[in-house]
Amino acid sequence: MLNNDKYMANESLISSPHKNFEEIKKIDENGIEYWEARELMPLLGYRNWRDFHNTVKKAQVACNKSGQKTRNHFEDTLKMVMLGSGSKRNVQDYKLSRYACYLIAQNGDPSKQEIANAQTYFAIQARRQEVFQQLAENEKRLFVRGEIKNHNKKLFATAKQAGVNNFGRFNNAGYEGLYGMRKNQIQKKKGIGKDDVLDRAGTTELAANLFRITQTDEKIRNEDIRGDYKASNTHFEVGKKVRQTIREIGGTMPEVLKPEKHIKELEKERKDLPKSNPNT
Repeated sequence: MLNNDKYMANESLISSPHKNFEEIKKIDENGIEYWEARELMPLLGYRNWRDFHNTVKKAQVACNKSGQKTRNHFEDTLKMVMLGSGSKRNVQDYKLSRYACYLIAQNGDPSKQEIANAQTYFAIQARRQEVFQQLAENEKRLFVRGEIKNHNKKLFATAKQAGVNNFGRFNNAGYEGLYGMRKNQIQKKKGIGKDDVLDRAGTTELAANLFRITQTDEKIRNEDIRGDYKASNTHFEVGKKVRQTIREIGGTMPEVLKPEKHIKELEKERKDLPKSNPNT
């Protein structure tokens, strides 16, 4: 039974290295995750510390070359071990960050099946992280674009009550204040054809426009501004103020920001995403 258990453990390591890797993870008193090098060693197919330590040193060099501070990822520590005689002594060990574990796997002996598995695991994890980050960014963009649509409706309703009749001029006034140019000029500069400027704007650009829209709406209502000209001028002045703030904090002017994928494409991609199965 014992031999069978050992066989099953080895099979688990080959088929699912991430399970063991995550199981030996520890959390320090500050809530930061780490791994102990001597516990990681057998999972990567190493039987003695000398060989594994050589791989650790190669990983430290790679860490340093990447511009990272080695001590932030490889913390020297000691581990108490039991000797064959029954006595105990301290031996060298490391507290490793996830990045350090990744570098060790990348610098390990590629002929070892465990190293190959670990390299594949970290490659998949890195790709997943990229995908998740992109999905998160897309969700932010979709959310802010939705907020703009809602607040634009409110602004146009407020403008109508204020006596605005020429909504094309009113809308362009806001763009001219924020971008320093009219809507058709923005479209030409960004090379987006007839696409709506905000449908091709990234999250940062959308956020600036959302602030312009909400603040114009509030100013018109709070100051009881009346008339086509005054309302349009207010929209321009608010947009100009937002632009000035961007300049003062060293931000990128909105007309210089690169256009993004059309918002409708993101909506379609989200709709086409496979539904998650709660049983998996």
